[in-house]
Amino acid sequence: MVTKSTEAASRTPQDHALIGEAKNIPINSSAPVVSVSPITLPAPGCLLDLQLRISFPITGNNLPIILLSHGHGQSNNLSSSNGYGPLASFWAAHGFVVIQPTHLSSKSLSLDPATPGAPLFWRSRVEDMKLIIDQLEQIEASTPNLKGRLDQTRIAVAGHSLGGHTAGMLLGARLKDPENGEIVDLIEPRIKAGILLAAPGDGNGGADLSEFARGNPAFALFRDPSFAKMTTPTLVVVGDADISPHLTVRGADWHADPYTLSPGPKSLLTLVGGEHGLGGISGYDAGETTDESVERAAVVQRLTWAYLRSQLYAEDKAWSDACVALEGLGGLGKVESK
Repeated sequence: MVTKSTEAASRTPQDHALIGEAKNIPINSSAPVVSVSPITLPAPGCLLDLQLRISFPITGNNLPIILLSHGHGQSNNLSSSNGYGPLASFWAAHGFVVIQPTHLSSKSLSLDPATPGAPLFWRSRVEDMKLIIDQLEQIEASTPNLKGRLDQTRIAVAGHSLGGHTAGMLLGARLKDPENGEIVDLIEPRIKAGILLAAPGDGNGGADLSEFARGNPAFALFRDPSFAKMTTPTLVVVGDADISPHLTVRGADWHADPYTLSPGPKSLLTLVGGEHGLGGISGYDAGETTDESVERAAVVQRLTWAYLRSQLYAEDKAWSDACVALEGLGGLGKVESK
């Protein structure tokens, strides 16, 4: 017998009709999401004040926080606080407050190429994230319906591509400053866990970089990174078809270096068939996604959510449950840990 309640439940859309087998990776129930933008955070001493987008569920208190760093793509809007809706909306719907800055590298700002730090602004990107943490109380006060709802003891960082480099620095990765040769350590102890999505690997002193990257001063920061001190728990997400010949002479394994060359605890999620867009995480139906797959993007959504839940809440079994589910789906991806 079909009751009115079961009939209503059957008529409720669940995620996306095309997520395929990813629907079998367990998640918690979702809530409607509020997204507020722009929130302007004063940044004394910086070139510009920091523009933010804040996304969060309409219900719940003591909400954990994810700082999300965008990449350095050529799109007009995705590489800014306007991008990465597939991740920000999902994470917010499932219980996180997601804070997205527009870094100075964004094409939406189109700063003069002669600006100090241009075009990648690698150091100011990291400083943006630290400023956000410093000013969480002001962010709460400036964001309607958010005041008093943040759990400032549970902060994670995530980043895609160049944003993965930014996140890695906050998690403990180091590099040799291209200008003076000094070792740069910008680890942020208030961040308890991280997600690196298609992040750059080790340049091996330049030997593993492409001819273009070796000869371009803007990419000198990739010559001598070190992941040996990246001790914060981190999930590294890579696609096994993510070939980046403009940056490296190596194959897709280059993006796994933050996992391979760092100490534990770490996990590595490898997506079968995944390219640099990891199925489309930077935007909905985005032209720059060369491997568009709603199913693959859903795997990224669910596995990253589960990882952060279990890292920020030791009693939460979301990560182990998600890994078991992924093993049973064969062909979508695999997880290894150390």
